[in-house]
Amino acid sequence: MSLQEQVMDAMKMAMKAKDTVALESLRAIKSALLLQQSEDRSSAMTKQDEIKLLQKLVKQRKDSASIYTEQGRQDLADPELAQVAVIETFLPEPISEDALSKLIADCITETAASGMKDMGKVVALVNDRAAGRAEGKLIAQLVKASLS
Repeated sequence: MSLQEQVMDAMKMAMKAKDTVALESLRAIKSALLLQQSEDRSSAMTKQDEIKLLQKLVKQRKDSASIYTEQGRQDLADPELAQVAVIETFLPEPISEDALSKLIADCITETAASGMKDMGKVVALVNDRAAGRAEGKLIAQLVKASLS
């Protein structure tokens, strides 16, 4: 079942349950999917593209929530965080930090990385293998710590 079909099914359930937070989140996903499809008319979205899109939506909401929290507007931050929880249900299960560290170590030995100049190669390989199960920022931090 494609992501769009999953979102539509979840929207129907949210409408029946009168869950406004879930419905708003699902509409945002649907809107982003339709926008992406209209921009890339030549090809269908791959699973990897869908994961990247969902991660982008999560990151946007987390950034907004942190800004609202810094400004003392918890009333605006809470709905953003609630939307994050709904959107994350469509993402793959996150990888543990221990497993991620092991994956990074394997990628470093595989690419024969010797220093910070090889960081880009290692990060790209880890991102491919993690397949959306870890945030890019965390991956970059761990790779940097491992290479320095």
